[in-house]
Amino acid sequence: MLLEVCVNSVESAIAAEKGGAQRVEFCDNIFEGGTTPSYAAISLARKHLSIDLNIIIRPRGGDFLYSSLELEIIKQDILSAKILGADGVVFGVLTKEGKIDKTICRQLLEMAYPLQTTFHRAFDMVYDPFTALDDIISLGFNNLLTSGLQPKAIEGLELIKQLILHAKEKITIMPGSGINEDNIKEIATTTQAQAFHVSLRKKTESSMAFRNPFIRMGGIEAISEYEQHITDEKRVKAVIEILKGIS
Repeated sequence: MLLEVCVNSVESAIAAEKGGAQRVEFCDNIFEGGTTPSYAAISLARKHLSIDLNIIIRPRGGDFLYSSLELEIIKQDILSAKILGADGVVFGVLTKEGKIDKTICRQLLEMAYPLQTTFHRAFDMVYDPFTALDDIISLGFNNLLTSGLQPKAIEGLELIKQLILHAKEKITIMPGSGINEDNIKEIATTTQAQAFHVSLRKKTESSMAFRNPFIRMGGIEAISEYEQHITDEKRVKAVIEILKGIS
């Protein structure tokens, strides 16, 4: 079974590899659902990693209906990921009706070739998941990341199971969102998935001695400027051991 870890820094990517992950999905702005990391961060991650490095291609948070300017950014980011030696790219584009934008996705897939391609959780915002899955398969994506159209994968188990049966091994469907040591066994046995997407982060305190308690740079009260969330190597190892016991 394959374990992909969603990482938010080069430090997290290194921890994921040390923990036994076979692949990382490299993102920035995790609290927005992930956006494309910087050119320098991708370059440094590639330098330090021997496992597969997938890059999320997402110019902003929010929905997946993009303007022409945003699509130009997406295209340039795909080309940059190729230049920097990424193994794969992760993206998804929808129409305003909640369908897969096949025209745009086809263009992006052609640009991404020969990299591995994952249609990300834009899928969880589609109108009809089975039609969307058929479209994604016909376009030629290698992987699909989904929480079963629910906030967390554990809540979308039945749909994920049905999607995997419907796909008939034409694409790798990865459950993702909220998967951890406590629920991965149930998710794996119920869905029969062979690949999983996890975060498994830990909170680390800032080394700052002086702290202004009134400042929130992003304006979100729940997110402190004096802590970071990085991948926990020990948690990754724990999940790997659980998966070994299932396979």
